[in-house]
Amino acid sequence: QVQLVQSGGGSVQAGGSLRLSCAASGRAPSAYVMGWFRQAPGKEREGVSCISTVDGRTYYRDSVKGRFTISSDNAKNAVYLQMNSLEVEDTAVYYCAAAAVWGSKCPIGYFGSWGQGTQVTVST
Repeated sequence: QVQLVQSGGGSVQAGGSLRLSCAASGRAPSAYVMGWFRQAPGKEREGVSCISTVDGRTYYRDSVKGRFTISSDNAKNAVYLQMNSLEVEDTAVYYCAAAAVWGSKCPIGYFGSWGQGTQVTVST
């Protein structure tokens, strides 16, 4: 079992930037896929971005392409999400998650370990 602890997030005006961090413990993430998901009020949780810590492949949902960047640091057992040009529609609780295998478009069912969630609020 992997334990995930998130940090970062907060409130920012539209066009601003935030960075989310996720530290993994209990098992090195080298065999894992790390992902970021988000859930807005009244909506289902959705995959935002994923990265394979084995080969570095990445996935981004269309609405964040060109604005968000996912990265990992295997030495620190950490994954990051740099969010630029934030939009009001990006407002949500963001969750870090870990999976054992890669799946197309960050299938949520693959992810068995979850962080505690962190609020991101973007205002006009």
